Amino acid sequence: MTHSSKYRFEQFAATRIYTPVVSYSPDGKQILHVNNATGQFNLWTIATGGGIPRQLTSFTDNTIRNAIWTPDGASILFQADQNGDEQHQLYRLGARGGWHVALTDKMDSQHNMGEVSSDGQWLAYSANDENPMHMDVSLLHLQSGEKRRIFTGRQAFAGEWSPNGRYMTVVEFLGNTDINVWLYDHETGETTICTPHDGDIVFVPVSWSPNNDGFYMMTNEGREFTNIAYYDIAKGSYDWYLTVDHDIENFAISDDGRVMIWAVNENGASKLYGKNLVTNESLTMPNLPIGVVGGISINPTGNKLALVYVRPSQAGNLYEVDLTTGDMLELGQSMLGGIDPQDFIEPEAVFYESFDGRKIPAWLYKPKMVDGMQYPLMLSIHGGPEAQERPMYNYNGLYQYLLNRGFGILAPNIRGSTGYGKSYQALIHRDWGGAELRDIEHAALYLRSLDWVDSNRLAVYGGSFGGFATLSAVTRLPQYWAVGVDIVGPSNLVTFAKAVPPFWRPTMKKWVGDPEEDYDMLMERSPITYVSQLRAPLLVIQGAKDPRVVQGESDQMVEKIRAQGGNVQYYVDEEEGHGATRRENSIKWMSMIARFLEEQLLDLPV
Repeated sequence: MTHSSKYRFEQFAATRIYTPVVSYSPDGKQILHVNNATGQFNLWTIATGGGIPRQLTSFTDNTIRNAIWTPDGASILFQADQNGDEQHQLYRLGARGGWHVALTDKMDSQHNMGEVSSDGQWLAYSANDENPMHMDVSLLHLQSGEKRRIFTGRQAFAGEWSPNGRYMTVVEFLGNTDINVWLYDHETGETTICTPHDGDIVFVPVSWSPNNDGFYMMTNEGREFTNIAYYDIAKGSYDWYLTVDHDIENFAISDDGRVMIWAVNENGASKLYGKNLVTNESLTMPNLPIGVVGGISINPTGNKLALVYVRPSQAGNLYEVDLTTGDMLELGQSMLGGIDPQDFIEPEAVFYESFDGRKIPAWLYKPKMVDGMQYPLMLSIHGGPEAQERPMYNYNGLYQYLLNRGFGILAPNIRGSTGYGKSYQALIHRDWGGAELRDIEHAALYLRSLDWVDSNRLAVYGGSFGGFATLSAVTRLPQYWAVGVDIVGPSNLVTFAKAVPPFWRPTMKKWVGDPEEDYDMLMERSPITYVSQLRAPLLVIQGAKDPRVVQGESDQMVEKIRAQGGNVQYYVDEEEGHGATRRENSIKWMSMIARFLEEQLLDLPV
């Protein structure tokens, strides 16, 4: 027996998605943002207080990933890649539109945009354009075109300029749990390390003090969670500024130094906090429903906050908060499918016990149930793996559509996930296909204990690392699953480690393993090794342009399954990379998954 549905999948997928890119213009009158109203992620502005949005770009193949204003407000600089290839290039555009001008043109290299110096002269960025193995930090003079490399031979990214333009922070990436901050002096050309340390500690600069004396940074030194410290340039040292027992994930200070805003990840959901730095009083902030704050931006005078917010029942949308009253104004419209809000389902935070007694956090979505009935359920494993399943409008409405059709969903944060402390996060290092697979097995055992779940109709689903975990589950734990769905997931850890982007390779041994030295271990952990054990029908989706998990990972898995007579459906999208960016392709991927799960797990009429 199945749920009848008065909605089509296309209604749940009819969303206008706002990305975390959001920024006030220097005069505070416009809010720059990115959404996919056109079917691709393009640049838009909207007046503070609301109004008719203005579209600035009309890309169909290129995806805008980041954007900033120049200090005079006359131009917008942005970063975009083509067909999901992640070879980002940098561009300049007039603030009122026109045709963009390319600032970089080495199309086989990745360029990551930093900021523009306060005098409007120098754009900082990082790129692997000279050596594919290194992300060098460079400066580009926006008038003359002169380029200067200021930090080379490492994996590094440009941070923020100080308000007076003398200093700039540089972020050196040694691994997901090991990050340094350096300070570049534009007057002398010297670069000095600010955070020398041993072991795995994260330091990430977030905002300069308006008086140029130092900068705030996120760090987890001596703590499980990432909190805020202040680095004093004159002292050459830092002290704790703001500490809580959760990760602080967004932090900003107004240009006038009067207002500070931060967001805290409290067990997966975001909470906003604010402080008047003049009076030292807390600001009245909106009481957000369960969801996640994306990007934030404070206007120059410190009385407005722009943010992108996403909820389980609403795709990412653009809002503006009046910091004098706490009132929050909805500036955009993200839900376009005409679905009754009462038909959306909110998740419940649960924990289940794994093999070692560890409590695994998860989000449990229950369909609207009839007493005595049992329902199919999808176990959804997030990517990363050093990322977090959060209460959001996931996968173009896939969750909510399946719930509407009578599926349950369990979305766990297995070991290796972020948001639960650095010790928990580090458990995945060099252990892909190890203890986290046992967390997945205990998720299945937990689901078998729920009387409303049909244990014979369990699906496992995931993308990227979640795709790897899915392939591991259906091949190494075949007794639990009726069906599996893998999106852009590695199947062979040896070939995966050899084919990642060049500047990832220095960290692969510490993160996953060395394809030569650790060959036996990686093959023992690889789903490709266990294809003969596969029982469940499998759907595999791959982007042909994927630079992270190349098409060969899916090709070899599908080929071996078919050679052994297994049941696998395979779709390769020639226009996309590590996920779909075009709306029509994203909807195609998700509707294909929904249809596959329905066909396999629901009693559909012939």
